[in-house]
Amino acid sequence: MSSVIDSINRSNMKPQVVPVRSGDTVRVHQRVREGSKERVQVFQGLVIKTSKRGGHSNRITVRRVSGGVGVEKSFLLHSPLIVKVEVTKRSKVRRNYLAYMRDLTGKAARLSGIDFDRQAINDIPEVTDNVEPADAVDSEIETPKAETQDEVVDAKDDSKEPAVKE
Repeated sequence: MSSVIDSINRSNMKPQVVPVRSGDTVRVHQRVREGSKERVQVFQGLVIKTSKRGGHSNRITVRRVSGGVGVEKSFLLHSPLIVKVEVTKRSKVRRNYLAYMRDLTGKAARLSGIDFDRQAINDIPEVTDNVEPADAVDSEIETPKAETQDEVVDAKDDSKEPAVKE
């Protein structure tokens, strides 16, 4: 029975998810529906908690201070509403749950950053359906080429500038 549950969980997972850890500063692009309109809203902040890594219910809690008030949002990384997650900064932390960051403000709330390859972490190919390969698209597009000098002159005569004849 657990194999059936595991197969259902695997089918609901996204093929590629950015490896996010506690202490990362991330930009989460979330699809928001307001009435009949749909837009993408970006929430940037510090990841203070990660849970259930590797599973379909992988969750991160992101905190930011907006207008002097701390705001925390929890995101399911495999949710279809999450468009993209970008890691902008990676910090050195020794815990998974950074609850102590809630009490810190100003310079005390800074974490020491570590170097990381931002391009390699954030470059996950997006899965798109019904897209032709680039070679097939380029081969179908052909630009007409002038074969004689007269055709080149005729093409110039069609321009908006008046031709000067001597």
